[in-house]
Amino acid sequence: MDSLKDKAARGLLWGTFTSGATQMLNVVIGIFLARLLSPADVGIVGMITIFTVLANNLQEAGFFTALVNKKEATDKDYNAVFWFCLALSLIIYFILFLSAPLIAQFFHQPALTWLSRFVFLSFVIASLGIAHSAWMFKRLMVKERAVIMIASLVISGSVGIALALNGYGYWSLAWQQVVFSLIFNIGRFCVTRWHPTFSFSFAPIREMFAFSNKILIPTIVNILREYLLTVVVGRMFSARMVGFFTQSHKWNTMGYQFVGDSVAQIAQPVMVETVDDHQRQLRVVRTMLRYTAFMAFPALFGLALVSREFIVVLLSAKWEPAAEMLRVLAIGGAFMPFYKIYQNFIISLRRSDIYMWLNILHVLLVFGVIIALSRYGIMSMIVGYTLLNILWLSMWQHQAARLSDLRWHHVVKEILPYMLVAAISMVVTWWATRQISSLPLLLVARILAGGCLYVAILAVLKMSLINEIINYFKNKKHINHEKN
Repeated sequence: MDSLKDKAARGLLWGTFTSGATQMLNVVIGIFLARLLSPADVGIVGMITIFTVLANNLQEAGFFTALVNKKEATDKDYNAVFWFCLALSLIIYFILFLSAPLIAQFFHQPALTWLSRFVFLSFVIASLGIAHSAWMFKRLMVKERAVIMIASLVISGSVGIALALNGYGYWSLAWQQVVFSLIFNIGRFCVTRWHPTFSFSFAPIREMFAFSNKILIPTIVNILREYLLTVVVGRMFSARMVGFFTQSHKWNTMGYQFVGDSVAQIAQPVMVETVDDHQRQLRVVRTMLRYTAFMAFPALFGLALVSREFIVVLLSAKWEPAAEMLRVLAIGGAFMPFYKIYQNFIISLRRSDIYMWLNILHVLLVFGVIIALSRYGIMSMIVGYTLLNILWLSMWQHQAARLSDLRWHHVVKEILPYMLVAAISMVVTWWATRQISSLPLLLVARILAGGCLYVAILAVLKMSLINEIINYFKNKKHINHEKN
């Protein structure tokens, strides 16, 4: 039987592959759609994103996390969650269906009435796979999830591009979302050995609710924090300006989710398994912090470095106003994956109440900052939003230190070296390439130079993570050789 360390290492590698492949596909699909659609098309769909994401999480109601955190989840538990989530999703869809005209009126976009009613079907479809997803997640079926995710992206992306080529505008984005949900859930249904039955009881729901409601509330609050700026921009500015912000927000989110999802796919199961061994769990958390820093800072600082070249060369010049927004968001995005580690850590310690209140306070501060800076324009709001997200990590560390042996000096030791090396690498790269006038050549030169310089400095400094990765592959090669 594989050790927990091997499972975690394999999970991290497959998680990285999944996130990398997913983001690469999203990049390719996103580039095609950005070149085919107008900023206004993207902005109209972006206005209702918050409702779709909120509905997806409301229907789950925190029971996904509750299932994952149960030491021994039974078929009865999965069955109850399946039927409860399906019933709740239908109720939410009915409410949003009736509210669609009000949503359209709020954003001054009549087209949103029927567009939103169609897009909202995606979360009803998604509700059918919540229990299956928890079943896979708990068993660290990262490889299977990777295959399903890639297939879903390819099929839904192809549908979106085909519709955009035929002039369907924002409807191509709507169909892309619905088709993705459909394919993704068919895949999850096919690879799991558990399936729902009509013999069920809601008793497990009542048992899990005390834990799940403390997950649901901060999850909703988290979504409000992430998309509140989009709602304010949608209300105050034109669909075209919303399109620019949506585009920059999308690429930043894709960047930090590449790192965050790599760790998140194994973080909760591994932390739950080590919860009774505090020193072992501390080592796991520190390894995740180190791995996240190793990936996040060069990826997001690099995105900030090439933001203008990336936007103009790949998406076309019509999207250039999004470049400045992306530059600021990407700097803050480098710190976002750490939230997932802290959140999973505190949840694994059974302190979902702290998880809830930290998120509630965060969104209240975000709302206050956005409103206070709204009179100074969209860039002021983005800068304030970014700075607050970076600074608020200190509150999570404060609580983690209070509940465990994870101290500030541990975090600084794991994170700061990679942050400094990444920052130095990008500054040197900017200075060395500043005379290149060709944007395509500048984009390629900065990506190659920044990446190579980052790895070279880490190798010279003999950073521990590089050695750990090399040793892991050496050990796996040795084991496989002995088996043969």
